[in-house]
Amino acid sequence: MALLSYREAVSAAIAQEMRRDELVVFLGEDIAAAGGVFKTTEGLLDEFGPMRVRDTPISEQAIVGATMGAAMTGLRPIAEIMFSDFFAVCWDLVVNQIAKTRFMTDGQCSFPLVIRCANGGGARFGAQHSQSVENWAMAVPGLKVVAPSCAADVKGLLAAAIRDPDPVLFFEQKSLYGTKDDVPDGEHVVPLGNARVLREGSDVTIVALAAMVPRAMKAAQTLQDEHSIAAEVIDVRSLVPLDTTTIFTSVSKTARLVTVEENPRLCGWGAEVSSLVAEELFWDLEGPIVRVTTPHVPLPSADALEDAVLPSADRIVASVLQLAD
Repeated sequence: MALLSYREAVSAAIAQEMRRDELVVFLGEDIAAAGGVFKTTEGLLDEFGPMRVRDTPISEQAIVGATMGAAMTGLRPIAEIMFSDFFAVCWDLVVNQIAKTRFMTDGQCSFPLVIRCANGGGARFGAQHSQSVENWAMAVPGLKVVAPSCAADVKGLLAAAIRDPDPVLFFEQKSLYGTKDDVPDGEHVVPLGNARVLREGSDVTIVALAAMVPRAMKAAQTLQDEHSIAAEVIDVRSLVPLDTTTIFTSVSKTARLVTVEENPRLCGWGAEVSSLVAEELFWDLEGPIVRVTTPHVPLPSADALEDAVLPSADRIVASVLQLAD
């Protein structure tokens, strides 16, 4: 095991897969000599050279278009979109081309590609650079959607995404880049579509993603220490494919569900999870499903305001206590 930061795990995963498969190439803005604007790709240019690690112009459309073309010709490209907000610039290519062409060509063209991005708030970048947009991707058939919460999962899930035969959008929560975790040495791959139970409990299920996972864990500890409530915490990890089995099994046991997400409340991924649970487990529930979300507002850049709108451990605790009453 090695103690790696979330950002170091990104380069570890890419290096692992580039050593394994010479068809893996990497392109994006400032990813080569600069090592990435978030320093997630340091050392890759030195090891793999400019033919496989390529800086691009500041054009998300060019990056994604080149990635699509590379995948169609047999390579396994990884692209970096610096901020997930900028998917809005190249969304046509992602949604109308990459997500659909395999289906429309009856499998004659496939897209074994990964598009990485820095996602979410907490870093004071303001409304145009702090959005959490994984729910955009979740709504598009043909895309797989992954969002890790720790360094070990960054390495394992990114490796699995690179090996996947379908396009994967990989959302790295930017406020987690500095967090550290024990990461397995050597080859490490975590299959997509498997949620992880981080904490066992019998009173309520808390389902969270990315930066909300450590907040959910903190809330669960407070609930246990101060209110004798045993919360089970599930890290979703992958929105598409979604591990409904793990979620359903937990809710069947606890009879209560709280979802925690950074997405604005309207049409967030928690709404889909809540809908599925309501359809499949309605008679198992002993109370209403509660969603903890960001309000439906642009994310402010002022630190106090950003902290106020993002879900916090205290807000999770309050929501669980409301449900328990």
